[in-house]
Amino acid sequence: MLSSVEILILSAIQGIFEFLPVSSAAHIILVSKYYEFNNQSLLIDICLHLGSLIAIIFYFRSDLFNLIKNRNFLIKILIGTIPIIPAGYILYETGLIQHLRSLEVIGWTSLIFGILLYLSDKSKMTKKIGSDFTNTSAIIIGLFQILALVPGVSRSGITMTAGRFLGFDRFNSVKISFFLSIPTLFAASILGIYNIYKEGSPELNFLAIIAIIFSFAFSYITIAIFVNFIKKFSLNIFIIYRIIFSLLLLITVYF
Repeated sequence: MLSSVEILILSAIQGIFEFLPVSSAAHIILVSKYYEFNNQSLLIDICLHLGSLIAIIFYFRSDLFNLIKNRNFLIKILIGTIPIIPAGYILYETGLIQHLRSLEVIGWTSLIFGILLYLSDKSKMTKKIGSDFTNTSAIIIGLFQILALVPGVSRSGITMTAGRFLGFDRFNSVKISFFLSIPTLFAASILGIYNIYKEGSPELNFLAIIAIIFSFAFSYITIAIFVNFIKKFSLNIFIIYRIIFSLLLLITVYF
């Protein structure tokens, strides 16, 4: 079984990387393999995501209250979430997701989608959420989000990439990405709670609670810092990190 210290490590990785344009799943898989975390699984991943979900709801509570009153925008967010639900269900139910959790896949996806993020960040900034976030924009970003099911792609990274290609500025792209994460993380968390209920292990339930608490703390801090960062700087530091990270992984795999 995982120890509390190991849960702390995984929670830090989840909380820090979930909302940055790098893959939290890739880092969790990598660290888990390196340290041989015996019980690290999709179930623990989902428990960590629940902590991130609570953090983003708490951070954007005022925006979400206004979002509830703005029914049209809420519908667009839900529309953008629809594509990933059946795709995710198929990957998990067929077990295909397990075949994608390899260092080789993570290395290539981190590199390819890091370059794609760089290209998108050069897009002309002309659109705003209030006036230009249409149903079509929501569907396009939602289709891009399906790619995030593959470790190394990064859900936040690919949705920011889509937003930038569509002409939204960095801050608006980040806000769209964050809002889209709420129903996605919610669906994943419900699945995780159901799995925990089926497992019926007190120790696993205890570790899941610890994971949620730690993940919430790290996620909240990361969101606050990143939102302020993106108002002043480009995404270059994350792109450079992704390229270095991916090259190190690919060297390890092939050499």
